[in-house]
Amino acid sequence: MLLSSLGRTVARQCAKKHNFAPSTLFSASFSSGSHDDFAPKKKVDIDNEDEALKMIGQHVVDNKIMLYMKGSPSMPQCGFSARVVQALQNEGVDFASVNVLDYPEVREGVKKFSEWPTIPQLYVNGEFIGGCDIVMSMQDSGELGDVLKEEKSE
Repeated sequence: MLLSSLGRTVARQCAKKHNFAPSTLFSASFSSGSHDDFAPKKKVDIDNEDEALKMIGQHVVDNKIMLYMKGSPSMPQCGFSARVVQALQNEGVDFASVNVLDYPEVREGVKKFSEWPTIPQLYVNGEFIGGCDIVMSMQDSGELGDVLKEEKSE
């Protein structure tokens, strides 16, 4: 965890030095065992809801497994998000994620995008799967493994 804290500190310092808010950084987190500090970082300015919805749509298309959550896979900031992360890790798949706590526009936009009022939200191959309760139910029944089977083999 020291490296993760150090990485966040460096990101904040870089943001101050280059005069932009740390919240303008987008990071995709992957569960491949690589540390979040090595995940891609992009500068993102979201001015309105339409831009947020467009970005969310692009995330869902570009990432076979996309999770909108509170916190990061290595440090969830919500029990429901932690349960979904654990379910995905138990299935042995890599996934991208966005910490909606860093992006208020995305936090609200993802709810409109899916017409689902809660976070976390899981998308697989562009399709909205559901929130924590649905993912947990699918895991218990074995259906989650079936949905993710194709992703495990790649």
